[in-house]
Amino acid sequence: MGRILFITGTGTGVGKTVLTALLLRHLREEGHHALAMKPFCSGSRNDARLLQRLQREDLTLAETNPFFFKPPLAPWVAARENHGARISLRHALREIRRLEKRGQILLVEGSGGVLAPLGDHYAAADLISCLRCETVIVAPNCLGTINHTLLTAKYMQSVGAKDIKIVMMSAGKPDYSSRSNFDAICELLPGIPVFSMPHLGAEASQLAGVKKNAKKMKKRLALLLGDGKVWPFLPSGRRHCSTKTVDNPALKG
Repeated sequence: MGRILFITGTGTGVGKTVLTALLLRHLREEGHHALAMKPFCSGSRNDARLLQRLQREDLTLAETNPFFFKPPLAPWVAARENHGARISLRHALREIRRLEKRGQILLVEGSGGVLAPLGDHYAAADLISCLRCETVIVAPNCLGTINHTLLTAKYMQSVGAKDIKIVMMSAGKPDYSSRSNFDAICELLPGIPVFSMPHLGAEASQLAGVKKNAKKMKKRLALLLGDGKVWPFLPSGRRHCSTKTVDNPALKG
């Protein structure tokens, strides 16, 4: 089985796609057979298209993004509003495992935050728990991020997530809190590695920008991945997660 890194975030628009694209480009440039997918997209497929363009010879858009909903809403809400097919947890896991078998390392980008509902009674947090994978939490370095990052990280710890890392993405026009957020989060979340990414420019989410920034951020990306080495990830315990037992009370009305 391959190594899986699940890139989630404190919310929507925090930089998950940019970081996933950078990691994918870096790994492939270093000679690793890395793949990336964004299982759920809503409103637009632009994020998935960027990832697919970086691995065009290996994955189609449908493989990169198997579940797409036109309304710009949380996937579970979008499916209900349009009377579309709701994606079961078992189905979502099956699509991820299918790509895991095809590469050395698989990057999985989440949609929204860890509790944004993806299907009936499950969210990204449940996918991570079932996959028993490494977790990268992306957070914007701005006012309010301490609360959002603590909530996300502590919730993931409460459901047994292991190997958690945090990446703080800097803004083009940093606010006053950006001076102290990094140190505060390091102090408040002892034992969780925290990394910082500088502002990467207006073209950070464009293909040319990803290629340029992956080269510029090479050492930082290697450190985030573990000294540039793709170590096999061997979680303790069973790899199987029964979909019957996953029932997230936070997603119930």
